[in-house]
Amino acid sequence: MAAMISAREAGCVVCQTCGNVASIHEERCPRCTHRLSSRDTLSEQKVWAWLIAGLIAYIPANIYPMLLTTQNFRTTESTIIAGVIDLYDHHAYAVAIIVFVASILIPVGKFVVIGYLAILTRSAHRTDPHRLLRFYEIVEFIGRWSMIDVFVVAILTALVQFDVLASINPGIAAVCFALSVVFTMLAAQSFDSRQIWDRLEDGAHHG
Repeated sequence: MAAMISAREAGCVVCQTCGNVASIHEERCPRCTHRLSSRDTLSEQKVWAWLIAGLIAYIPANIYPMLLTTQNFRTTESTIIAGVIDLYDHHAYAVAIIVFVASILIPVGKFVVIGYLAILTRSAHRTDPHRLLRFYEIVEFIGRWSMIDVFVVAILTALVQFDVLASINPGIAAVCFALSVVFTMLAAQSFDSRQIWDRLEDGAHHG
């Protein structure tokens, strides 16, 4: 079986904008003129910076109220977890599960997977690169769906009116949650997946 070689070893580089394969000696992509780079040397720093920012924003998103409901001059505050419990108590099981998955499981899973990839690719490893790449692609794909809580808050704020004395307003947690989602998306996009193969090669050389 022929040995696998990377694009860099073959003297090529892939444009991260349009996917065109060009010579590693080219400074800009012949197709889209985007600047070419074989590797993002600042990838690790950017990933950790965005990931830590996302974690910091995620903490108040779960502590402070997501919704402020005012009815009969009385204001009730609901956090994410409290909202899930209320939905479950009102037998809205499907919605409760969706909110729980989108607000708790997916964000925590993203933090764990991105952190795992960032730590693993700092040194030589023998983990299956295809499996790691699938993890990365899944995180990128599901990242946009983590905004469902913010969408629900926006819809409720715009449409739900019980009567003239009732109103629903987003709490500070909605802003924190949105920031956390954006920061983790940026962390995932900052991760240079090509490092998975580089560290694997290093592992093979040191094995």
